[in-house]
Amino acid sequence: MNKKNNKIKVLVCLSGGVDSSVAVALLVKAGYDVAAAFMVNYDDQTSDRSCWRGDYHDALRVSAKLGIKLLRLDFIEEYNRDVLAYMYREYELGRTPNPDVLCNKFVKFGAWLDKARELGFDYIATGHYAQIKKSGRVFLLQEAKDKNKDQTYFLHQLNQNQLKNVLFPIGKYNKVQVRKLAQKFDLPTAEKEESMGICFVGEVPMRDFLKNKIKVQPGKIIDSKGNILGKHDGLAYYTIGQRGMALGNVGGKPLFVIEKNSKTNELVVGFEDDSKLYKKEIEVGQTNWVGGQEPKLPLKCLVRLRHRQELQSAVICHSHENGGLLIKFSKSQRAVTPGQFAVFYKKGICLGGGVIV
Repeated sequence: MNKKNNKIKVLVCLSGGVDSSVAVALLVKAGYDVAAAFMVNYDDQTSDRSCWRGDYHDALRVSAKLGIKLLRLDFIEEYNRDVLAYMYREYELGRTPNPDVLCNKFVKFGAWLDKARELGFDYIATGHYAQIKKSGRVFLLQEAKDKNKDQTYFLHQLNQNQLKNVLFPIGKYNKVQVRKLAQKFDLPTAEKEESMGICFVGEVPMRDFLKNKIKVQPGKIIDSKGNILGKHDGLAYYTIGQRGMALGNVGGKPLFVIEKNSKTNELVVGFEDDSKLYKKEIEVGQTNWVGGQEPKLPLKCLVRLRHRQELQSAVICHSHENGGLLIKFSKSQRAVTPGQFAVFYKKGICLGGGVIV
């Protein structure tokens, strides 16, 4: 056992999935003073079945296997306030938010980290596929070894004060290796399938989740020339680039959402090759630089507009329109979606990002 590690107290956020289970096992093996915590962030009071109980039982089994303590902590109030309220508000405004990004910023590495410090822990650790690299006094957010699983897109809003107290134990492994480690440690979750859906809510269609939470108003579906093609159920239920059966076909060609006009409550649709579906320049606001300082602009770097999108060459400069940033891409980008995030990379380091406006 590493005596130095044994003195370092780590609270591992154990979700009951294979990734966080392996993260716990690796830290225990490395000799850290480890405890695990299962965080309850959402509980649907209208349902007979709590969405988190099955995962909690798996977390209990993993903790028992590794011989460590498992805390159960409640962050429902924080999740409702900082994530769900934001998500509902954005959808009502006609935008398409990314709740996972806000969950990481305000809940996982906000409220959770604060609680861990309060309980006397030096670090929190999670099962995210990401790495932290220190350069001088700066903590850099580095892409995971497994580029297909890399989650730095969702972590780009973190700051230095958060990163200095975080560990990502599985960031240097790929998914296949993580599965093998789970089997090697004989973890109860070794064969557990990936969880999908809304963060902490589960696999529920977004339309079903939103229908009783926000106010929507039906309106017209029009083409780019203003011709009325039908009616939509509410702008919140559609996203840019979406191909929907309800949108129909024209001349045997499918239609796609190319614009959501919240002022007129109109859904604009067109064909896949419609020029309005592609943009070479976009603006972003509320930018966070992970390193704490804005780099010298203009900056030539790589940009990702959605998780797992291939990195795109671009130049970032200041915008003279709204005080935000202007991103000029080398190639036109399909289905740029307001409310989502543009995230910046250079040489494998996630520099930060901002909200697409």
